[in-house]
Amino acid sequence: MFDIGDRVVYPMHGAGIIVGIEEREILGEKRKYYILKMPINDMNVMVPVGNANEVGVREILTKEEMDEVLNILSLYEEIEMPKNWNRRYRFNMDRIKSGKIEEIARVVRCLERLDEKKTLSTGERKMLTAAKQIIISEMVLVYEKPVEEIEKIVNEAVMSI
Repeated sequence: MFDIGDRVVYPMHGAGIIVGIEEREILGEKRKYYILKMPINDMNVMVPVGNANEVGVREILTKEEMDEVLNILSLYEEIEMPKNWNRRYRFNMDRIKSGKIEEIARVVRCLERLDEKKTLSTGERKMLTAAKQIIISEMVLVYEKPVEEIEKIVNEAVMSI
């Protein structure tokens, strides 16, 4: 169980700070929810307390672990991806849904490299943006720096090859 003030990651949405734990009635069912304040887009997200582990809510990484994510973003490593954009999209979506930030970083890196060679499809462009936002939201909380500064750090890491 997490407490108010904890910094956590909600897979597919990114990182946030628990600003409240409230009981709400939704669709006739009363449940407790974590209220997460997300650093990007100034958004609040509700996560059912009872489902937090099931959906993969976890504490944010340490600075050392996040440094490794930056390293992954900057590596030039060929990952065999399907040639067909539809299969590639599903392959990358599965990696994002895993909730593992290392996999999300690999998706960002691969899509950025692919974008250098040819234009991404609209779906892949949206995926790239969403995956970057997931990483950036956690980095903002780990490094305690503004979003704009973290965006610059991420973009520099990806483009360092």
